[in-house]
Amino acid sequence: MVQAPSLASLNTAEDVIQADLTYICNHLSEEFATLSGKNLLITGGAGFLGYYLVQSVLHWNEVNATAKPIHLTIYDNYIRGVPEWLTDLSSNPHLELVKHDITNPLPENVGDFQFIIHAASIASPTFYRKYPIETMDANVNGLRYLLEYCLQQKAKGTPVEGFLFYSTSEIYGDPSPENIPTPETYRGNVSCTGPRACYDESKRYGETLCVNFAMQHELPIKTARPFNNYGPGLKITDRRVLPDFARDIFNGRDIVMLSDGAPTRTFCYIADAIVGYYKILVKGHPGEAYNIGVETPEISMANLAERVVEIARDQFDYGGQVVRQTSADQDYLIDNPNRRCPIIDKARDHLGYDPSITIDEGLKRTMVWYSGNREAEDA
Repeated sequence: MVQAPSLASLNTAEDVIQADLTYICNHLSEEFATLSGKNLLITGGAGFLGYYLVQSVLHWNEVNATAKPIHLTIYDNYIRGVPEWLTDLSSNPHLELVKHDITNPLPENVGDFQFIIHAASIASPTFYRKYPIETMDANVNGLRYLLEYCLQQKAKGTPVEGFLFYSTSEIYGDPSPENIPTPETYRGNVSCTGPRACYDESKRYGETLCVNFAMQHELPIKTARPFNNYGPGLKITDRRVLPDFARDIFNGRDIVMLSDGAPTRTFCYIADAIVGYYKILVKGHPGEAYNIGVETPEISMANLAERVVEIARDQFDYGGQVVRQTSADQDYLIDNPNRRCPIIDKARDHLGYDPSITIDEGLKRTMVWYSGNREAEDA
């Protein structure tokens, strides 16, 4: 197993990115070789997950110059503009950027793609509660356009070889205690009308679409259920917990927690998560869903804040502390699960998924990355 470099050699955001890309490519040598010479479409490629989904492919092309390159196309509506990191890559001969809103029919000149990743969705609770219908449209209507495309490609003799739909661990809702850690077989405890339902329920219905297209039409459609990914690419304006902590730290403020800090989670560093997602795309079983995350440690939000403060004090001479306040948003904590922790045996057995970056190492890398990415448009 290739181990992650220690933080001692990672002093800048660029150091972190290069170490992460090397780690991802080393763990995906077989999967990227399968993608070699093929056309890959990523919808929502300008977002958090796209950050390393895109850069890891282009990095593999660069370090495997004698292999046939992976040709990558991104569809995104760029509602927040084209991020700087993507603009910097726009001249890459193996990358095509297309402005397209996936809630609309696919462009008439859509090409032949052998692999597709559907990552176009609002994922931050603050923003999907602000744009609930747009969130549902991307997860249902946008997905349906892509599944119909797969069906058409099969009919014309140029079949899609792998399709990945991003679902979420939120499809489990707030599991009962006996269902934590949570396996893929758990059916969920989810509100269909609460403030998070636009996201949770559209992802659940998206999974139903995927299963039925896979089974009825024998298509290679697979689903990922991410568990609390974090790290580079997650904008400091995203309004999720770690970006909020980072924004407070680098503005010299106390960290503000808008809860009692009791809910617990396991946190999966993005480099390990990206490895899992590409493994599902290439090796996952059609019609199956896979938990992607880490099983330990399961820590409270309060403990997470304490770990981040310790890192910030050590690395950035941070002098603040954690303070608790109540959110002015009355729906802020409604339907927020008390615990979230996956069982990942299925991903281990089917895919060879084996995450190895510890929470402390991942948090250190994340804070170094945020130190170089302190400004961003609203997520």
